[in-house]
Amino acid sequence: MSLKIKLITFVFSILITASANAENECFEKTSRAIFKFNMGVDKTVLKPVAQAFNKLPDPIKKGTGNFTSNIATLLSVPNYILQGNMKGATNATASFLINTSVGVLGVMNPAARFGFVSQKEDVGQTLGAYGLSSGCYFVLPVLGPTTARDSIGMILDSYIDPFSLVTWREQELLGISGSRIDYLGVKGADAISFRNDNMNNFDSLEKNSLDLYSSYKSVYLQNRKNKIANSTASDDDDWGNLDK
Repeated sequence: MSLKIKLITFVFSILITASANAENECFEKTSRAIFKFNMGVDKTVLKPVAQAFNKLPDPIKKGTGNFTSNIATLLSVPNYILQGNMKGATNATASFLINTSVGVLGVMNPAARFGFVSQKEDVGQTLGAYGLSSGCYFVLPVLGPTTARDSIGMILDSYIDPFSLVTWREQELLGISGSRIDYLGVKGADAISFRNDNMNNFDSLEKNSLDLYSSYKSVYLQNRKNKIANSTASDDDDWGNLDK
């Protein structure tokens, strides 16, 4: 079976499960096993690296977060357009251009001083805005929690995100080229920055949860719901960096 046919079959199977509620599990037993594996990776690799990263000077830590957030803005622009939110698309475009130029490739965030603040948008959110049900919930190795709808979104993201096109798909765009190493490097830096920003949140969740798997599921689903609604509830302020 060719890769293309396998991909079509996978997407079709995901679409079938999209009618399910997110509270339902597609493969709970498997997902719990994968979650346990992911937590092991976090404990042995990601958390120690994030702790070492936290010891760096604040300008470096902040600059890294700004840089990866600025690149993520590239995915927000087409999704704002697909959602019919031209104001959001304008703000995201202005934010990227200002931070990339004046902000030295996004290391600084001068756009925020001009009021250009962009929430990260992806295809999963766009599909949600169109009314597509989240579908059932499951966990992917390394990538973590997702839903039927969001897993489709992750695949489609790589086709409309200019950064993914230039790096992961190695297509030249406006004279700019990159490689998969560049893609993995930026995504890795983003994961480390995110883990560092939410160190206390993760520790608290692990310490106070009777069922850590269910707690992560609840946080993920609530966060996605808020993003689709473009809302930030006060109860989720401590998890604000989930928008990075």
